[in-house]
Amino acid sequence: MRHPGPVARLVRRAGVVALCAIVALPLAVSAQSRDYLLGMPYGSFTLRGGFGFARAGSDIFDEMTRDLTLDRSDFNSPVGGVDVAIRVAPRFDVVLGAGYGRSSATSDYADFIGTDDLPIVQETEFTRVPLTASVKYYVTDRGRQVGSLAWVPSSFSPYIGAGAGATWYRFAQEGEFVNFETLDIFFANLESSGWALTWHAFGGIEKTILPRIALVAEARYLFGSAELDPLAYEGYDNIDLSGLQASLGFQVRF
Repeated sequence: MRHPGPVARLVRRAGVVALCAIVALPLAVSAQSRDYLLGMPYGSFTLRGGFGFARAGSDIFDEMTRDLTLDRSDFNSPVGGVDVAIRVAPRFDVVLGAGYGRSSATSDYADFIGTDDLPIVQETEFTRVPLTASVKYYVTDRGRQVGSLAWVPSSFSPYIGAGAGATWYRFAQEGEFVNFETLDIFFANLESSGWALTWHAFGGIEKTILPRIALVAEARYLFGSAELDPLAYEGYDNIDLSGLQASLGFQVRF
């Protein structure tokens, strides 16, 4: 058998070294990008979306679900929001957030029809836009320091929190309505909107995908009510703004 010459052996060894480098370099870069950061993040930005379940517990909703073909579930809606968090301690963040949810449902009177034998139809819209400030507490350490520089985020980071803020709401109805005293049918465009102080509590978990990227699952409950415009809804109690939100989010750490 003919043995390879020194040049061939050198080329072969160089090829092996190059192949090892080609394989090792991405692994090294990947390890750096996946496993640690140079220091603990200062904060995060989270974009979230999900579904909101309105409690709809005040008398305006009682009347709408009694007289019209509406259910309380018709006031549920998709929701979205953004949160900016700033770390103030290893397990504490201060979070500023904004959200949006809007439901819209078509209905008619359950016990009345028009003189033309057609339903008496109206559209009802319920919108909530909370602006919030919160304190967020991580139940476990959200990462660990390795050496003097490297910081490795935890795979899962559960958290709880609470806060307060101002919620803008809009409750609007447009269509035909019945005057129960005269049984006349009239067209109206009714609207009440404004701001109210609200507070909230939440809990969730972050799942690290990359050191600066995480997926977030969260449940949040909003508490509050607001005065209705007496020009549109005279004689009603405050409208209930409370409800539960369940959402998934995409988080970027910085």
